[in-house]
Amino acid sequence: MAYAWTHNEDVADEVVQETVIKAIQKVDQLKNIDALDAWLFRVLSNCFIDICRKHREYVDIDDVVLIEEETPESVHSQGEMLASVITAIARVPLKHRQVLTLIDIENFTYAEVSDILEVPIGTIMSRLNRARQALKQILEEENSNNKVTLRLVR
Repeated sequence: MAYAWTHNEDVADEVVQETVIKAIQKVDQLKNIDALDAWLFRVLSNCFIDICRKHREYVDIDDVVLIEEETPESVHSQGEMLASVITAIARVPLKHRQVLTLIDIENFTYAEVSDILEVPIGTIMSRLNRARQALKQILEEENSNNKVTLRLVR
């Protein structure tokens, strides 16, 4: 029965040994010899519970390092950054915005974008370069404006 409960030979042996020791020590508590089996199983059950408690792994909460990569601050910051990028993309001229979004967001190839927009690949490449430069400049301006605002608030 101990093995059926523990599924581990070593632990089952330990439970049985503890049961035998306790049964011998407390044999005077047995009132009815006909109830010996039930009494021994109760002792076995109690020993099993005691050993489970003894083998239970305890984790000291002070030893646990709690690290969450996504904190409310980082999620908020990512949301702000995404909103800034979306706003900046909206400020890029349409012909550049089309190329930028099709290649950098939708992951189309230059050839595919060339076919979609019916423009030569060289034009696609130059528009993408200009779009990225414009986007970078808009984001840098926005970032520097935010820094100035933050300095004024402090």
